[in-house]
Amino acid sequence: MAFHEIRFPLRLALGVSGGPSRLTDIVSLSNGREARNQRWANSRRRYDAGSGIRSIADLYTVIEFFEARAGALHGFRFRDPLDFRSCRPEWSPTPLDQSLGTGDGRTLSFPLVKLYGDRAGSWARRIAKPVAGTVTVAVNGRLAPAADLTVDAVSGTVTFAEGRAPPAGAAVTAGFEFDVPVRFATDRLEVSLEAFNAGRFPVIPLEEIEP
Repeated sequence: MAFHEIRFPLRLALGVSGGPSRLTDIVSLSNGREARNQRWANSRRRYDAGSGIRSIADLYTVIEFFEARAGALHGFRFRDPLDFRSCRPEWSPTPLDQSLGTGDGRTLSFPLVKLYGDRAGSWARRIAKPVAGTVTVAVNGRLAPAADLTVDAVSGTVTFAEGRAPPAGAAVTAGFEFDVPVRFATDRLEVSLEAFNAGRFPVIPLEEIEP
């Protein structure tokens, strides 16, 4: 298996349904209370790309893309239409959006993350597939020159050049756009032109993976 650095057709992704899911064990106790246990440390996103299909041409595009990925074998990029930026979807990313850590004068590499939360709780999501050319970084609130760092769009890591490590105590922040690493959650596509012409869309499940 491999991960293909190619994005699911964007115009089809705009009409998909789906979102994050978690796995929680819930046991009802004899006193009426519940015991709850979190099985997954992180959420996993699932989508149905069938709702984005509007024409026969779209159907063929998905079939062609499915065959090129060998069904569920190879992963690929997918843009979540609601959550694809370091900020809210209606805002534009800035280099101050997300905290990547604090400098110590030696550390050169910082993984991209996105924080979700409120005053009661939070969760840091590792961003493994940033969109090339969209990542901006700031050190202590000042934009870091592009010549001082490199961004690995395959692994989602920002690396400062030798001698350019953020100084001790400096806040390292970033803004970016990103894709979700996914695969087809099936090895079989059920496509019926008769059903499609009657207004019934095929089910095309996608599932988030670790690339």
